[in-house]
Formats: sequence, structure tokens, C-alpha cells
Amino acid sequence: MKTAIVFVNLGTPSQPTAKSVRKFLREFLSDRRVVEIPSPIWLAILYLFILPFRPKKVAEGYKQTFIKGHSPLRLYSEELVSGVNAQFKREMGSQAPSCRLAMTYGDGNISQVSDELIKEGAESILYVPLFPQYSATTTAAVLDKITAYYQGKRDICQWHWLRDYHQHPLYIEALAESLRSHWQEHGQAQQLLMSFHGIPQRNIDLGDPYFEQCTVTANLLAKSLELKSDQWQLSFQSRLGRAKWLQPYSIDSVTKLGQKKLAKLDVIAPAFAVDCLETLEEIQGELAEAFVDNGGGQLRYVPCLNASEQHQRLFVALCKPYLTLGGRV
Repeated sequence: MKTAIVFVNLGTPSQPTAKSVRKFLREFLSDRRVVEIPSPIWLAILYLFILPFRPKKVAEGYKQTFIKGHSPLRLYSEELVSGVNAQFKREMGSQAPSCRLAMTYGDGNISQVSDELIKEGAESILYVPLFPQYSATTTAAVLDKITAYYQGKRDICQWHWLRDYHQHPLYIEALAESLRSHWQEHGQAQQLLMSFHGIPQRNIDLGDPYFEQCTVTANLLAKSLELKSDQWQLSFQSRLGRAKWLQPYSIDSVTKLGQKKLAKLDVIAPAFAVDCLETLEEIQGELAEAFVDNGGGQLRYVPCLNASEQHQRLFVALCKPYLTLGGRV
């Protein structure tokens, strides 16, 4: 049985232009998994206040972060998947599954990639959302796209999906090793901030496990690094709108730490598999500026795991339980 693994990330504009960003945001922010405000109210906000104005500002951020004509999210995701594919080939030879990248929104989406794989003869597909912590806003949105794709098919192949990996030992160790390497080269800062992507508090109140899983990840990472409780903090970034989101907000945390006149602050973003606009522009830009403006010394961002060897090994380990010696998923 010919198998394939589809790694799924959120998505990205194809170009750093307001037009491309507007097209992406329209699809992304129209998903009921992402925004749960009643449709008439939200669509009015989206089309009257967000899409006419926000794309230009967001495009400016992308212009500063695009690499070799690609957004960092797409580039680093492709490098990661390519590395995992090479790892499987070295270990399994001709029995190795074919690894591909798909996006929840935008070009190269789940339907397009699944179609290509099935046309190439894939009989079994494992879908791996690149979101360590489960949330209905991200992981469940991936599942919606997968099931919608197969609803239109008569001959459905065997398929599985990976729900989350927020406490997998190799994930925690990969994060810890990235920090140890950073500290070995630059020295350890007085404080470590673990900045996770935020979601509305209402989502948690309705049963989303994201906050609990972020807390588990943060505590396991702190334990692995043997940090004392006063040496690290957890926070949430990327708030959109005026509703209450998960707290503490990262911008408030770095402001307070700056006011304490910390000479150095290390920031890591455990909810992101690869670097993207939210890490390269928001953390290294907005948060770093707020830290310094409020009396802090230097905010040092520790990059995401991206295509590191440890990250590749993590995904090989995560996927292997779904594979048999015969290459079945």
C-alpha cells in the first residue's frame, strides 16, 4: 500500500502585497472555527473595518520578512517537510512514505495536495497539523478541511490524523536543546518568556483545551531546563480585536519586565512549529520595542525549531506508530 504524510500549516499570502494579504485574510477570517462571532456581526466587521485597512499594514510586515520570494512560514515549513522526507528515506528506503506540505488556507491547500497524492497512487494518508497544542481554531479547522475534501469523494482512501504533540518528550527536549544552545553561545538571560499564540478566552470557556495544553508544555519545558518559578513566565500574543483573550498578554509582560530594568530577556514561542510573521515581526519588532522603551536592555528571540535535526526526528517519531513495516498507515 502506497502511503503519504501531509504536514499542514496555517497558510500564508503568496506575495507581500495588500491584494495578496486581503485574499488570504478573507479566507482565513471567514472560517467559523477561527472567529465564532455571529456571522452578520462578524461579516460587517470583516468587510467594513478589517479587509479595507488591515491588509496594507500586514503587507508591510511581510515585506520585511519574505525570504527568497517566499514567506518565512512557507519556506521554513517546506524545509522541515523536506528534511523529514529525507530522514524517512534514509531509514526506510523504498518503503518510506511520501511527505508533502499543505496549507489550511491559501495556495497549496489540503484538497489540492490530497488530489495530487491520490493521483500519484497514494492509498493511505496521514495528516499532521503543525500545531503542537490543540485548538479548535487551528487543529479542528484542519480536520474540517480534510473531512470536507473526502465528503466530495466516492472512493475514499484510508486516512488518519495526528491530534497534537504538546507533551511529547522529543518535542519538549527539542525546545529545551534550542534554549541550551542559545545560552551556551550568548549566556542565560535573567528571565525566560514563553510566548504562545493567543485565542479568545471565550473559546476556552466553551471547552477548547488549548490553554491547558500550553500550560503543560510550559511547565514541562521549565522542568527540563531546571528553571525556578521566578526564572520564567508564560504569556500570549497576537491578540485581535477588543474581546478578552488569554492572559497575560505578551505585550503587557514585556512592558512590566522592561520596567524592572532587566538587562536581558529571552523569548521563545513554543506554539509555532516554524518562524512566521508573528515571531519575526511581532516578537522581534513590537515586543522587543516595548521592552526597550520601558527600560529593558535587550530582548533576545530564540528561533522556532524550524528544520532543525531535532525537529525532524520528532516528526519521524510521531509518524512511525502509524506506519507498519510494509509501509501502511
